[in-house]
Amino acid sequence: MSPEHEPFMRQAMTLAERARDEGEVPVGAIVVRDGAVLGRGSNRPIRTSDPTAHAEVVALREAAAVARNYRLVGATLYVTIEPCLMCVGALVHARVATVVFGADDPKAGAVRSLLDPAALPLNHRFAVVAGVLGEECGALVRDFFRARRE
Repeated sequence: MSPEHEPFMRQAMTLAERARDEGEVPVGAIVVRDGAVLGRGSNRPIRTSDPTAHAEVVALREAAAVARNYRLVGATLYVTIEPCLMCVGALVHARVATVVFGADDPKAGAVRSLLDPAALPLNHRFAVVAGVLGEECGALVRDFFRARRE
């Protein structure tokens, strides 16, 4: 794991904590290009009644607005948990260069747990860096669901 990813993942974790505090599944994401944060997002499908309001999509929308372009060529998305299939589709369409995630999602992860996008005949592929602060990111989600069950 490269230490240059940790500061950005910590920012994503702060956003995940915000989502948790608002009653959402604790996932946070940021989009970075050339060292600058272009977009930030935390999960908000419950409070917005929007099934597409995953942290990754929220961050991509903000980044695209800042960049004034829906193509985010050269950008890196940092997200606390492995992206789902919907988010992988958005990442492909946005032409994100790299996805850095913390914890695997064995039930819905579509970057390596359930699916390998590189094996699909997609018109864009992105690099993947997995496990950055993975234990801490995974604990956010585990603790959230443990508290809900109690």
